[in-house]
Amino acid sequence: MNANNHLKESLPALTDRIVDSYSHDNRIHHLGHCPLPKYEVIIQIIEDLKDLIYPGFRRREGLHIGNVSYHVGNLIDTLHEKLATQIARALLHADRVSGKAAVDCQEPQNYEAIGQKIAFDFLEKIPELREVLATDVEAAFVGDPSVTNRDEIVFCFPGLEAVTIYRLAHALSKFKVPFIPRMMTEWAHKQTGIDIHPGATIAKHFFIDHGTGVVIGETCEIGQHVRIYQGVTLGALSFATDEDGQLIRGTKRHPTIEDRVIIYANATILGGKTIVGHDSVIGSSVWITSTVAPHTTVVLEKPRLKMRGVVTADPVELDFQI
Repeated sequence: MNANNHLKESLPALTDRIVDSYSHDNRIHHLGHCPLPKYEVIIQIIEDLKDLIYPGFRRREGLHIGNVSYHVGNLIDTLHEKLATQIARALLHADRVSGKAAVDCQEPQNYEAIGQKIAFDFLEKIPELREVLATDVEAAFVGDPSVTNRDEIVFCFPGLEAVTIYRLAHALSKFKVPFIPRMMTEWAHKQTGIDIHPGATIAKHFFIDHGTGVVIGETCEIGQHVRIYQGVTLGALSFATDEDGQLIRGTKRHPTIEDRVIIYANATILGGKTIVGHDSVIGSSVWITSTVAPHTTVVLEKPRLKMRGVVTADPVELDFQI
């Protein structure tokens, strides 16, 4: 018997060991007949929603005022069906996880009907979301001198992509839909490098420039006309625990950013009690864990940059301003 045959004969035993592990730890498997929300369908829903938000910029060409109603009608019909099914699955699974529903999925409650109602109410929010996102596009146009026109922002800016999906996910989370809003924003995170929790509250005229590495936590509150740059973290300072050492959830852990604040690259602002007052400027690479008064500029003290050549005995010192 050669080595390859021996390995092949060992595979059934390996299979038994893996399957046996499912019985010992049920925290990371889902075995049963209750379907889960499906990631591939959620991504389709995101793309369909972006078609509604930005008609003519995405998949469908040749749209005009004479045929756009037909296009939107088809999208709405398809979206309602997809959303209703995925929301129903998410609600049922959340109830199963929390013990409110039986494991066998034989439920007296009609999750599909609930999903249809939430999907309709969510889709009714699309005109309002479009108005807010139009202000985000305007904020990018006003805030970035490299932009030649607003279409460039819709086509190209990862910040707008992430904020668009965040606003859709946030609206869905307001209807207490589990799982799906987080699936949406984590997919946007993977696509753009921008991590915005769907629970965060962000007012209109919001602009993320460049964007890579931005993190905005669940309980963060951001006012109007706020601009932030790459690498900014709006995070938690620490996590409170109960007497058993378990995390206390549902508390305000992330900062509040008031109106007309600018936060430059790689700044870190932490803590649920931390407030950055309106009309303030936060400089690059600062670390803030306490409240900043309105109309304040926060920067690091000017460092000195030393450059030493290979054969030069004395260092060349240069002033370097952040």
